[in-house]
Amino acid sequence: MYTMVKKPVLLVIAHGSRDPRHAATVHALVRRVRALRPDVRVETGFLDFNIPSAQGVLESLAAEGVRDVVALPLLLTRAFHAKADIPAVLRDAPAQLRILQAEVLGPSPLLLSALERRLYEAGLTPADKSSTGVVLASAGSTDPEAIAVIAEIAREWRHTGWCAVRPAFASASLPRTEDAVRELRSLGCAKVAVAPYVLAPGFLPDRIARGAGEADVLADVLGPAPEVARVLLARYEAARMPLPAAVGA
Repeated sequence: MYTMVKKPVLLVIAHGSRDPRHAATVHALVRRVRALRPDVRVETGFLDFNIPSAQGVLESLAAEGVRDVVALPLLLTRAFHAKADIPAVLRDAPAQLRILQAEVLGPSPLLLSALERRLYEAGLTPADKSSTGVVLASAGSTDPEAIAVIAEIAREWRHTGWCAVRPAFASASLPRTEDAVRELRSLGCAKVAVAPYVLAPGFLPDRIARGAGEADVLADVLGPAPEVARVLLARYEAARMPLPAAVGA
């Protein structure tokens, strides 16, 4: 006789923000994930500013007797938070928890699909692609790996039919969104659109929006797009694979 082991709890770890829109967007995304996978317990924790804290959630899970947890960084690139902050939280978790850290969400073709969804929701159509230049605007990072990933995503996205795609950064790196908008104008693109490669509203996304003042189209943040939820679950499944599927009895 075999008894199936319970699926590990999925703990989504978000950065947190003083901006209430951030937490509201994270919770909306988690609700979509729960709707897609009602067989998986999904919890949310924050590194800073919001409650519950990721550390507090881990302690609560341990107190309940939970054994296995997949900790998923709600991040688009492997920068400081994924490499340092989240591993530090997991190292301080109760010893009885067996925790696997999932990969960050990006890069993924599904996220490119989500970016295009947001652009079309903002008013573009597929017929506009060949004449529209797009600014792929991210939060920015001092981590060279994260910057290189954004640049590579822009190169790959260009090959799907856009007039041109340029990366831009709200902090730490250059160019800024407004500079990338002007560059695309100088290239002769009939329209210029800004696609924020960020998950939730906040200080840096607002800076991206201000930098898009001369663009024709400004898309919304990725937020709880269905493609984002699907990527999140794919990362969860990949992380939990080392865990046993069943035990003999």
